[in-house]
Amino acid sequence: MSKNKPVVVIGLMGSGKTTVGALVARALGVPLRDSDPFLRERYGRSAAEIAAAEGADALHRRESEHVLHALAERPPPVIAAAASTVEDPEVRAALGGAFVVWLDAPDTILAQRMRSSDHRPDFSPAAMRARRQPFFEQVADLRLDVSTATPEESAKIICDAL
Repeated sequence: MSKNKPVVVIGLMGSGKTTVGALVARALGVPLRDSDPFLRERYGRSAAEIAAAEGADALHRRESEHVLHALAERPPPVIAAAASTVEDPEVRAALGGAFVVWLDAPDTILAQRMRSSDHRPDFSPAAMRARRQPFFEQVADLRLDVSTATPEESAKIICDAL
C-alpha cells in the first residue's frame, strides 16, 4: 500500500465516509482527517450548527478549508471530505494529487441511513446528487457502491487499489 499521497473519501451523506475512511487509515497506519471534528475543534460548532448560525455558504467554505488543510499534511492522511467540497474549484484542483474514492449508493439507501440522524435535517440525496455527481465523476479515481459492500469490504478494495 502506498503512503505517498493522501487518500480522500468523498460521497453524499450516509455513504460511510468516516467509517470507511477510519478503516483505511488504520490499515495504512496514517491519521484520519474528518471534517466534523475539524469544524468542532476549529470553530466550536458542528456542521449543522454552523449552517444554522452562519448559512450553508459559510459551512461549505469551512469544509473546503478542512480538505485543503488536510491535503497539505505530511505524512499524507486519509481524509473524509464533506460532499460540498467537490463544488469548490480549488479543492477539485488540489485533489489531483490524491487518490480519491467515491462512496456511492442509491438515494433511497442514503436517505434511509440519514433518517435517524440530526446531522443535517434538510438532507435531500436527489438534489445533492444532481448538483455534485458531475464533480464526483471528475475527481474520483475509484467509485464503490456501498449499498452492496460492507465498510470492511470497501476498505479492503481501496487498500488493494493503492
